[in-house]
Amino acid sequence: MLEELKATVLETARAAEAMGLCRHKSGNFSARDEATGLVCLTPSGLDRQRMTAADIVVIDPEARVVEAKPGIRPSSEALMHLAAYESRPDIRAVVHTHSRFALVFAVLRQPVPAVVAEMAHLNLKNGQIPVAPFGQQGTPALAESVKAPLQESDAILLASHGALAVDAVSPEGALLKAAYLEEVSEIYYRARLLAGDKPIPRLGTDDLTLRYPEAVQPA
Repeated sequence: MLEELKATVLETARAAEAMGLCRHKSGNFSARDEATGLVCLTPSGLDRQRMTAADIVVIDPEARVVEAKPGIRPSSEALMHLAAYESRPDIRAVVHTHSRFALVFAVLRQPVPAVVAEMAHLNLKNGQIPVAPFGQQGTPALAESVKAPLQESDAILLASHGALAVDAVSPEGALLKAAYLEEVSEIYYRARLLAGDKPIPRLGTDDLTLRYPEAVQPA
């Protein structure tokens, strides 16, 4: 069932680890099938390098397991993924990472302001990467916490936990946004160290609007 989508989720999970966005079995990844509404989600506690596409679990929007190998359970963060899809019907993929610089600001519970032009790809509504309130892992509270900040941005921080990125097209797109989130978090961290007491210039809403010359309009 949904074999191609499962393979894509697995590839994305492995790519995230290779990029250093998650380690030690941390993080989880999913994609939603537009036709059925079913979600392909990474399993709980499996090494990504040994994981196969057959280990990816299929769940429905009510978190019921539709397909899974014997002994394989969906990620403990399944409710969080489903909450993201519920709050953002436009999205097709969710990526949850524990990247280091993003986690620094998640621990501090400080939003990351728009300081570089590439942040336009994160669809920021309020000029910053917002922070979701703390919720214990695997709980309905954590799931509920992501709904509001996802209305502000395609990439958010999870207080004292990690980061979440979503995309309307593919898991690869969500992973790219997670990578942008980590990069800009590091840039902002280092800029703050160098700036000392001086303010760091921020980009305005108009600066974060993607524009294309007429000759190269996207399809």
